[in-house]
Amino acid sequence: MKPDFKQKVTNWGNFPVVEKEMRSEDSFIKIKQFLQNHNEVIARGNGRCYGDASLGESIFSTKKLNKFISFDRLNGVIECESGVLLSEVLEVVVPQGYFLMVTPGTKFISIGGAIASDVHGKGIHCFSECLLSFRLMIENGDVLTCSRDENKEKFWATIGGMGLTGIILSAKFKLKNIDSAYIRQESIKAENLDEIFHLFEESEDWTYNVAWIDCLQKGKNIGRSVLQRGDFAMQSELPNKVKEKPLILKSKKLPKVPFYFPGFVLNNLTVKIFNYLIYNKQRAKVVKDIIPYETFFYPLDIIEDWNKIYGKSGFIQYQMVIPKEKGKEGMRKILETIANSGNGSFLAVLKYIGKNDPLAYNSFPFEGYTLALDFKVNSKLKALVVQLDNIVEEFGGRIYLAKDSMSKSSLTNYLKNVESSKFVSLQHKRILNNK
Repeated sequence: MKPDFKQKVTNWGNFPVVEKEMRSEDSFIKIKQFLQNHNEVIARGNGRCYGDASLGESIFSTKKLNKFISFDRLNGVIECESGVLLSEVLEVVVPQGYFLMVTPGTKFISIGGAIASDVHGKGIHCFSECLLSFRLMIENGDVLTCSRDENKEKFWATIGGMGLTGIILSAKFKLKNIDSAYIRQESIKAENLDEIFHLFEESEDWTYNVAWIDCLQKGKNIGRSVLQRGDFAMQSELPNKVKEKPLILKSKKLPKVPFYFPGFVLNNLTVKIFNYLIYNKQRAKVVKDIIPYETFFYPLDIIEDWNKIYGKSGFIQYQMVIPKEKGKEGMRKILETIANSGNGSFLAVLKYIGKNDPLAYNSFPFEGYTLALDFKVNSKLKALVVQLDNIVEEFGGRIYLAKDSMSKSSLTNYLKNVESSKFVSLQHKRILNNK
């Protein structure tokens, strides 16, 4: 096999940018050859994770593993290769009355990435809960079928294992039934942290809950936010104009950010203005509506290349989870620290996560509250991340490895149970070197 030329590679945050070898194949034989001819390998899906998890010395891109294998319409089970995107799954299953049981905030991630990161979303569950089985190519090139009954040690180690156990080739998972492609949504304004936590508690009967939060507020207004809670609408609830085709959404041409914004555009003042507009665009305390599922689940996907807004220096997304019983206290301290730092986040999202399967020991979520924050990379950011890391550790929380590119290693010890061989990334090296 000819050596691969190095190329510049980065993930969605455009930080860091590295020069590494990258190969994409659709033949299992050629994938095996690639493994045998490289000492350090990491699989990469569509590059939509925010951190540096898939950036290794030798990268195997799963983009050519993009075929569907089967779709059991009667039982709602689909099998596909690992490079298939959630968006492609949705194109197939939604018109048939099905939806993903678990989806993150973008539909442009791969199935392999969803497993390796054990993604979660606006619901309380993780992707592993709907996962039935997958095929995994391990270090020596052998292909294992992994499930709760077969090769179960590899099954659980791979879930949330960030690529350390091998290359996921394909997966089979369950879907959920839907009556329409629309969400019945309630949007509720909260004046502070106490109120938003109360709203989360009284929204337990809703399937999906998420809150945008103004991370620059202080004092009595700290935690000012807007909760969006929703469920899939029944066909009978739809407005007449869409009732005849409840599972079909009109295709739209997406606007695109054509260039990287200059560095001065995003600053503390523009963050404050943005947060003010977001909070005040809804005048009523409560607004009820029926909206397409894409608007509810994937609000950022409506703009192509939106990551360029943060400029060429890039950005990080910092996400942590704090145990439920300490959630409000922990989030208050985190928000106070961010407000005092002056490093505001344009997009700050608060969610509640339910109990995860304890067998998924590498998975990020546990029962508690998770906050995701976007920060533009600048000279002061590292100091803020260190402060946030210390707070998360103080409250018994953890950070999300699919987002991490800057945090200290002590918070990533839950990866210690995964055997590391030739499947290595920049993130894994950073963890191991700092132990």
